[in-house]
Amino acid sequence: MSRPLIAALVAAALAAPAAAQDTMELRIGTEGAYPPFNFYDSDRNLTGFDVDIARALCEEMNADCTFVAQSWDGIIPALRAGKFDAIIASMSITPERDEVVDFTNKYYNTPPAIAVPKDSELTEASAEAMADITLGAQSATTHANYAEEYFPETELRRYGTPEEYKLDLASGRIDAAIDDVVVLSDWVNSEDGACCEILTTLTPDPVINGMGAGIAVREGEEELIAKFNDAIAAIREDGTYEEIQSKYFDFDVYGD
Repeated sequence: MSRPLIAALVAAALAAPAAAQDTMELRIGTEGAYPPFNFYDSDRNLTGFDVDIARALCEEMNADCTFVAQSWDGIIPALRAGKFDAIIASMSITPERDEVVDFTNKYYNTPPAIAVPKDSELTEASAEAMADITLGAQSATTHANYAEEYFPETELRRYGTPEEYKLDLASGRIDAAIDDVVVLSDWVNSEDGACCEILTTLTPDPVINGMGAGIAVREGEEELIAKFNDAIAAIREDGTYEEIQSKYFDFDVYGD
């Protein structure tokens, strides 16, 4: 065996462990109940915009990522307890949340909206028009907080998952629902949501709704935040983001 060949084999053998060490192992927390952003497909695999974005970011970061499904109301406590390393689950970057976790830059930004039955008498979403109706919202969300602030005379009914308020809206047990416009639009354009329509989008409140959806990590994880931010910028630059976006939406969800 020639000396150059031996040298090359030795160099490759030494490089392999170094390459393996460069691979991060990350556990990604998501909800799995918020279509089209994160949900289970018919084969019980996690999918959706959040999940595809997470996979693309992990590939860009040379990270070996596994997903952990977690109920929404326990997702921040689970992150802080070390159940996973990051939350990629359409979590809005808000001052309140920023007190207990750290966030990356946004990876999308869409406004809230109101959905109503097609035969609803509601024609607008003012505080006066919404008074004395029953409004559904997922608990522990910016949308529930928005309803409390802007519709004080409305009976707010909180649900553990969006699926629950959708069932109640379809069956007439509530009069309207508030959520992200993409989530509600996806539902009303489906067979299950044929009962209902979008009444209007709402002007976001920066304090309540935040500045878009970001990736949450434990406080002080500055290096991980930097890696995620670099990866977000990279997939925006190389077209990966647009490719993923086009699977789910016909408009730019990144926002301004």
